[in-house]
Amino acid sequence: MARQQHPSQSAILGSEKHEQEDIDELIASLPQSKGVVSRFQSLYQNFWCPDNVLPNVIAFQRHHQAKYNDIVLASEPKTGTTWLKALVFSIVNRSRFDISNTPLLTSNPMTLSNPRPNLDSLAEPRLFATHVPYPSLPECIKRSSCRIIYICRNPLDTVVSAWHFFLELARSEDHPAWSLEEHFEAYCKGEMPFGPFWEHMVGYWKESLERPHNVLFLKYEDLKEDIGGQLKKVAKFVGLPFTEQEEEEGVIEEIAKMCSLKTLKDLEVNKSGKVPMTIKFEKRSFFRKGEVGDWVNHLTPSMADRLNSIVQEKISPFGLQFKTR
Repeated sequence: MARQQHPSQSAILGSEKHEQEDIDELIASLPQSKGVVSRFQSLYQNFWCPDNVLPNVIAFQRHHQAKYNDIVLASEPKTGTTWLKALVFSIVNRSRFDISNTPLLTSNPMTLSNPRPNLDSLAEPRLFATHVPYPSLPECIKRSSCRIIYICRNPLDTVVSAWHFFLELARSEDHPAWSLEEHFEAYCKGEMPFGPFWEHMVGYWKESLERPHNVLFLKYEDLKEDIGGQLKKVAKFVGLPFTEQEEEEGVIEEIAKMCSLKTLKDLEVNKSGKVPMTIKFEKRSFFRKGEVGDWVNHLTPSMADRLNSIVQEKISPFGLQFKTR
């Protein structure tokens, strides 16, 4: 005899099925273009999102329940996300783990938490990461007192880093690879995942000016130039400032060294295998050069001029500037 479902279970399954049909119908109605991460991407709420990621974004918007002490790490792809996750995780959890037993030794920074966790059971403060632009964050996050830390990077370096990253994805998934020229053109048009890049940056930048106690805006280049100063800024922002004793004992330097590209890249856990996410990226693809100014080895002068012109037109008027080298 077939096992009957409890009425409440049937109602839940029916509700989930109805919501999935609703999401599928919504996505089918959106403008589409060729995707670099998936075959297609859709223009949703004024940003481009890979079709295989969009259902998760919509579910995140509809169902996420923020807590007052949550920490949300936001970024465009390939602007320092992995580095920021490792750094903030280490700062927030330094009372639970010292450098000798940090989970970073056995887990890729992108997988420090269960891909499908019971969010209510996570240790507080909970740590989340997203590429979603500020206007499209769940309303509960924008209304709450939780902290948002945003990291950006000079677009000249970002476009090169992203091209290498997606090239690696294409090879591992046997997808057609984009040339640098094709990738650059899409980036300049704002048609990369979660772009346009200028709207992504400016959205978080303006919020950081209006609500500095809730939104911290970081630059990749500043982290490279003064990692100690930036770590102290982050720790103070999340309400966990370093004590004088910690500074004297070299805790800041230990965190910086543990989370450096060289250290993370050399760990066995990051040399092979794929990250268990919606898109199965190779773990090693998250660690390449991490250099400031590497764009000069890839972009022609005319390409750099075009991208700098976009930055001057779309970003600079809001007071956000980047060092070119």
